[in-house]
Amino acid sequence: MYARSTTIEAQPSLIDAGIAHVRDEVMPALREVDGCVGVSLLVDRESGRCIATSAWQTREAMHASAEQVRPVRDRAAQAFGGSPTVDEWEIAVLHRDHSSGPGACVRATWLTVRPDQFDRAIAFYRESVLPAIEELDG
Repeated sequence: MYARSTTIEAQPSLIDAGIAHVRDEVMPALREVDGCVGVSLLVDRESGRCIATSAWQTREAMHASAEQVRPVRDRAAQAFGGSPTVDEWEIAVLHRDHSSGPGACVRATWLTVRPDQFDRAIAFYRESVLPAIEELDG
Protein backbone atom coordinates (compact mmCIF):
# COMPACT_ATOMS: atom_id res chain seq x y z
CA MET A 1 0.00 0.00 0.00
CA TYR A 2 0.94 3.64 -0.45
CA ALA A 3 0.06 6.92 1.24
CA ARG A 4 -0.20 10.56 0.31
CA SER A 5 0.09 12.88 3.29
CA THR A 6 -0.89 16.52 3.27
CA THR A 7 0.58 18.65 6.05
CA ILE A 8 -1.11 21.95 6.85
CA GLU A 9 -0.03 24.53 9.42
CA ALA A 10 -3.57 25.46 10.45
CA GLN A 11 -4.87 28.58 12.10
CA PRO A 12 -5.81 27.43 15.62
CA SER A 13 -9.25 29.06 15.42
CA LEU A 14 -10.04 26.99 12.29
CA ILE A 15 -8.95 23.52 13.46
CA ASP A 16 -12.45 22.35 14.43
CA ALA A 17 -13.84 23.59 11.11
CA GLY A 18 -11.02 21.80 9.30
CA ILE A 19 -11.70 18.55 11.15
CA ALA A 20 -15.39 18.79 10.24
CA HIS A 21 -14.48 19.47 6.61
CA VAL A 22 -12.24 16.39 6.42
CA ARG A 23 -14.91 14.23 8.08
CA ASP A 24 -17.88 15.56 6.08
CA GLU A 25 -16.33 16.41 2.70
CA VAL A 26 -12.90 14.87 2.16
CA MET A 27 -13.60 11.36 3.44
CA PRO A 28 -16.79 10.86 1.38
CA ALA A 29 -15.10 12.30 -1.74
CA LEU A 30 -12.08 10.01 -1.45
CA ARG A 31 -14.27 6.93 -0.83
CA GLU A 32 -15.42 7.39 -4.44
CA VAL A 33 -11.89 7.40 -5.90
CA ASP A 34 -10.66 4.08 -7.28
CA GLY A 35 -7.92 2.55 -5.18
CA CYS A 36 -8.40 4.68 -2.05
CA VAL A 37 -8.62 2.48 1.04
CA GLY A 38 -8.90 5.07 3.80
CA VAL A 39 -8.16 8.48 5.26
CA SER A 40 -6.72 9.57 8.59
CA LEU A 41 -6.20 12.98 10.16
CA LEU A 42 -3.68 13.82 12.88
CA VAL A 43 -4.05 17.20 14.60
CA ASP A 44 -1.72 18.95 17.02
CA ARG A 45 -3.89 21.69 18.48
CA GLU A 46 -0.96 23.36 20.23
CA SER A 47 1.22 23.82 17.15
CA GLY A 48 -1.56 23.87 14.54
CA ARG A 49 0.15 21.13 12.54
CA CYS A 50 -2.39 18.86 10.83
CA ILE A 51 -1.55 15.82 8.71
CA ALA A 52 -4.25 14.26 6.52
CA THR A 53 -3.23 10.97 4.95
CA SER A 54 -4.97 8.95 2.27
CA ALA A 55 -4.02 5.30 1.79
CA TRP A 56 -3.98 3.66 -1.64
CA GLN A 57 -3.98 0.04 -2.82
CA THR A 58 -1.17 0.66 -5.31
CA ARG A 59 1.31 3.35 -6.28
CA GLU A 60 -0.43 3.54 -9.66
CA ALA A 61 -3.81 4.24 -8.04
CA MET A 62 -2.25 6.95 -5.87
CA HIS A 63 -0.61 8.64 -8.84
CA ALA A 64 -3.71 8.28 -11.04
CA SER A 65 -5.76 10.10 -8.38
CA ALA A 66 -3.43 13.11 -8.12
CA GLU A 67 -5.38 15.55 -10.30
CA GLN A 68 -8.76 14.33 -9.05
CA VAL A 69 -7.90 14.90 -5.38
CA ARG A 70 -6.03 18.20 -5.84
CA PRO A 71 -9.18 20.38 -5.53
CA VAL A 72 -10.34 18.32 -2.53
CA ARG A 73 -6.97 18.95 -0.86
CA ASP A 74 -7.05 22.66 -1.72
CA ARG A 75 -10.52 23.09 -0.17
CA ALA A 76 -9.34 21.27 2.98
CA ALA A 77 -6.34 23.58 3.24
CA GLN A 78 -8.69 26.57 2.98
CA ALA A 79 -10.90 25.12 5.72
CA PHE A 80 -7.83 24.89 8.01
CA GLY A 81 -6.59 28.33 6.95
CA GLY A 82 -3.22 27.11 5.71
CA SER A 83 -1.38 25.90 2.63
CA PRO A 84 -0.69 22.22 1.94
CA THR A 85 2.62 20.40 1.68
CA VAL A 86 2.25 17.00 0.02
CA ASP A 87 4.43 13.90 0.49
CA GLU A 88 4.06 10.35 -0.82
CA TRP A 89 5.10 7.20 1.01
CA GLU A 90 5.13 3.43 0.82
CA ILE A 91 3.29 1.88 3.76
CA ALA A 92 5.85 -0.74 4.75
CA VAL A 93 3.97 -2.01 7.83
CA LEU A 94 0.31 -1.53 8.70
CA HIS A 95 -1.06 -2.58 12.06
CA ARG A 96 -4.40 -1.60 13.54
CA ASP A 97 -5.33 -3.28 16.78
CA HIS A 98 -8.64 -1.46 17.13
CA SER A 99 -10.57 1.53 15.87
CA SER A 100 -10.06 4.83 17.63
CA GLY A 101 -12.82 6.83 19.25
CA PRO A 102 -13.35 10.42 20.32
CA GLY A 103 -10.42 11.84 22.25
CA ALA A 104 -7.95 9.26 20.92
CA CYS A 105 -4.31 10.33 20.70
CA VAL A 106 -1.33 9.24 18.64
CA ARG A 107 2.41 9.39 19.08
CA ALA A 108 4.09 9.63 15.69
CA THR A 109 7.80 9.00 15.37
CA TRP A 110 9.61 10.00 12.19
CA LEU A 111 12.83 8.21 11.29
CA THR A 112 15.37 8.67 8.56
CA VAL A 113 16.99 5.45 7.40
CA ARG A 114 19.67 4.92 4.79
CA PRO A 115 18.17 3.12 1.77
CA ASP A 116 20.48 0.13 2.24
CA GLN A 117 19.01 -0.31 5.77
CA PHE A 118 15.27 -0.22 4.86
CA ASP A 119 14.68 -3.97 5.03
CA ARG A 120 16.53 -4.29 8.33
CA ALA A 121 14.66 -1.34 9.88
CA ILE A 122 11.27 -2.69 8.76
CA ALA A 123 12.08 -6.15 10.13
CA PHE A 124 13.15 -4.65 13.47
CA TYR A 125 9.91 -2.69 13.66
CA ARG A 126 7.79 -5.77 12.88
CA GLU A 127 9.66 -8.16 15.15
CA SER A 128 10.57 -5.95 18.12
CA VAL A 129 8.72 -2.65 18.21
CA LEU A 130 5.19 -3.83 17.34
CA PRO A 131 5.14 -6.64 19.92
CA ALA A 132 6.30 -4.19 22.60
CA ILE A 133 3.62 -1.66 21.61
CA GLU A 134 0.93 -4.35 21.70
CA GLU A 135 1.77 -4.95 25.37
CA LEU A 136 0.97 -1.33 26.31
CA ASP A 137 -2.42 -0.38 27.74
CA GLY A 138 -4.67 1.65 25.43
